[in-house]
Amino acid sequence: MKINGNEIRPGNLIEHKGALWRAVKCQAVKPGKGGAFNQVELKDIRTGTKLNERFRASETVEKVRLEQKEYTYLFADGDMITFMDSETYDQITVNSDLIGDAAVYLQDGMVVTIESFEGEPLGVTLPEHVVFEIVEADAVVKGQTQSSSFKPAVLENGVRVMVPPHIESGTRIVVNTVEGTYVERAKD
Repeated sequence: MKINGNEIRPGNLIEHKGALWRAVKCQAVKPGKGGAFNQVELKDIRTGTKLNERFRASETVEKVRLEQKEYTYLFADGDMITFMDSETYDQITVNSDLIGDAAVYLQDGMVVTIESFEGEPLGVTLPEHVVFEIVEADAVVKGQTQSSSFKPAVLENGVRVMVPPHIESGTRIVVNTVEGTYVERAKD
């Protein structure tokens, strides 16, 4: 789908100079002399390279839509992670780099969203919140107030997270996969 250069907005995916770019920042500039343009900061979705580009209203760019499909997590083998299409039962294996730091929160049977372009996986999105059990929690220090202090704890997957003083070993908690932080005690 072709769009004019002045219609590019943050979050748009465009094809430019033979690569796929995500618009990070956009600023409409109207200089006193000359024509108006859209100053766009682009980020290559495959390599992470950044590029600042000017697009005039008269220029057209190809806007790209990614295909989003739900897959179920099966297993990890080193850096490669295997998922299964819930409808066709086809398996897909991707590098853990597509998930990033959130890969530690993958659980058996977890449903994730994989974004792909022309069959090539470009990103994996986990659910925003997951439930884990605390396997180790530090003791509460007497005199600490509940509202201001958190203590370190270790989740069943080995990840350290800061939790409120009332959370003890064996408690199931909800963790934010984006920030890696405690959200609340899990409702059983």
